[in-house]
Amino acid sequence: MKSKFILAALLVIGVILIMPALAWAQEGDPVVVEEVIAQVNQGIVTLSQLKREMADVVEALKEKGRSESEATSEIEKRKPELIATLINEQLLLEKGKELEMTEKVEAEVNRRMLEVAKENKIPSIEKLDEAMRQSGVDPTSMRQTMRVEMMKTAVLESEVDAKIFYGLSMDELHKYFDAHRDKFVTPESVELSEIFLSLAGKQEADVKATAAKLVAQVRGGADFGTLATAYSERGQQNKGKVGLFEVKDLRPDIASAIKNVAVGGVSEPLKTDEDYQILHVDARTVGSSTPTFNENNVREAITRERIEKERAKYLQDLRNDAYINIAEAYRPSVEPLLNIVPPAAATKRAPEKKKGKLLGIIPKP
Repeated sequence: MKSKFILAALLVIGVILIMPALAWAQEGDPVVVEEVIAQVNQGIVTLSQLKREMADVVEALKEKGRSESEATSEIEKRKPELIATLINEQLLLEKGKELEMTEKVEAEVNRRMLEVAKENKIPSIEKLDEAMRQSGVDPTSMRQTMRVEMMKTAVLESEVDAKIFYGLSMDELHKYFDAHRDKFVTPESVELSEIFLSLAGKQEADVKATAAKLVAQVRGGADFGTLATAYSERGQQNKGKVGLFEVKDLRPDIASAIKNVAVGGVSEPLKTDEDYQILHVDARTVGSSTPTFNENNVREAITRERIEKERAKYLQDLRNDAYINIAEAYRPSVEPLLNIVPPAAATKRAPEKKKGKLLGIIPKP
């Protein structure tokens, strides 16, 4: 079970490692072992990266109920979009290095790994690596995945999100508040924990009986977090805690189940098609219909509104300023998605190549 906790704690997203574009023969001549899809300044996007990305998306679609053939067919249509995403990723990684974020990101990766080891009562990073290998995860690839995702996030938060948030004047904040007062009432909120009991491969009567027994134990004084750690089939490392929610955003069946549950109490077992849930109310906040001006809340609201557009603009600026040369086989479908003005491959000189790098299969612009 411990390996499942590790996989849940370490989010695996997208591309893992950039494979080398060349191997060197004994005679010293370069031999192409990888197809380069695009050169992005001094970096590259490779076919193996694209295949890994496609495989990940196929698996995600299958988890949502798509058949293998349906998922594969859909992802083939999205191939140009995925290549464009990998080009954006390469630009963000390059920008992160330019902004000297590498050490900060590496420290965060190490902190996250240590945190996961601690949560799962694993005494050392070496033992954590061993547990990951036993669960079929390569720890080196996992760390690289984390570096990539954290670097992308760090760049966007630093170069876009923070500049929106801190760049707003008090006059802008008050004008926005006055125009959107309904956004700044205090909604009723609730903090929840759960015990999740899956029905998969089990007799429903047995799961229902277990749920009823656990509810009786909590109401009899047993500690909910301890029972969640022992019985819940997700969130064990957090003692079943699932977070803070505005009541209006809860699923109707969940809202109904906890409506009259006091803080510290538990709901009756809540059945869905796939599981039983026992919900524990950790805390409640009473709502208010009177708007309240809070500087940070207003900054956050404006930032949320602008962030998607501003991040897209930032990526567009990175693409416009970059040297991007897409291999001929992919150029017609990918280049329009990048919307580069003017087309980088037509107007910018390629960066100087180091010996033995990026040879052989990138067509000349």
